[in-house]
Amino acid sequence: MYVKIHESYRNVVAICDAELVGKYFDEGKMQLEVKENFFVGERKSEDEVKRVMLVEKGKDSTFNIVGERAVKLALEAGIITEDNVGRVAGVPFALVLL
Repeated sequence: MYVKIHESYRNVVAICDAELVGKYFDEGKMQLEVKENFFVGERKSEDEVKRVMLVEKGKDSTFNIVGERAVKLALEAGIITEDNVGRVAGVPFALVLL
């Protein structure tokens, strides 16, 4: 998985499954583009990603999460609930403002 933290007045944490980078998904009125310049930062293991999620949750960060594994980890870490998960062309994603 990739993790990239965009520093601003509130950090934006972009997390995605590596195999989705550069792909575009379209379903009716909804589109999802996993842009390299937004999502590709450091490649991390699941344990490392979960640690980043928990640290950034404590900093009042926002999250942009895409992919089966990334969304599953966010659910396990308590960053999101099932109600936060959307899908475009079968690809799960979550946008979270804590």
